[in-house]
Amino acid sequence: MRILLPLLAVLFSASLARAGEILPELGTDAVLDRPAGKPRGSIILMGGGDGDLGITAGGDITSLMGNSLIRNRRSFAAAGFATLSLSSSGSPSRAIAAMRKIARPVVVVGTSRAATRMHRALEADGLVITSGMLDHFQSNVGSADSLPPTLVVHHRKDSCRVTLPGLVPPFQQWGGARVRVVWLDGGRDEGDPCQARGHHGFAGIDGRMVGAVTGFARGVRAR
Repeated sequence: MRILLPLLAVLFSASLARAGEILPELGTDAVLDRPAGKPRGSIILMGGGDGDLGITAGGDITSLMGNSLIRNRRSFAAAGFATLSLSSSGSPSRAIAAMRKIARPVVVVGTSRAATRMHRALEADGLVITSGMLDHFQSNVGSADSLPPTLVVHHRKDSCRVTLPGLVPPFQQWGGARVRVVWLDGGRDEGDPCQARGHHGFAGIDGRMVGAVTGFARGVRAR
């Protein structure tokens, strides 16, 4: 067992470092991680901050690797979804079209500031906003009539000033039956309250965040 544990750690680290797949139609705007078997659907991840993933021609992500969605991209793939990490240089519409050729339904997941760009992804079969700037998303969308089924995943103690928990109830009221909310609690809270090492980034509870997203994605129907 003493030999096996370090070996497993090395293998796990190697799997995280493995480069993803570049799709010709998207180039270095995105990188794809495929599940082991036939995908049950597609998930497109949009990281927070400036959203620039710094994707190389070889399929390596060089920026935002600690972001709550990007650091868990292989977990979404392990749950059976073709998982595309989309840089802010890419078009959500083009990414959705590309992933529909791979597996439907297509769910777009954005965290934090990515919510300000997610109005460009309304043609997706479903949306998930984690720790999102909900007021900006709402303002960009305008009418909730254009929303696909939408899930909000939020930490009860998120102390980032632009994603405070108090933004969630009015957003849910605006979205009506189209919006569901999953509240998470616990984990660690370290450093800048708007960064990935705290409640804003679901630090210490990655599995629960991934489970909320994939549980929703399993129930989404392709349009």
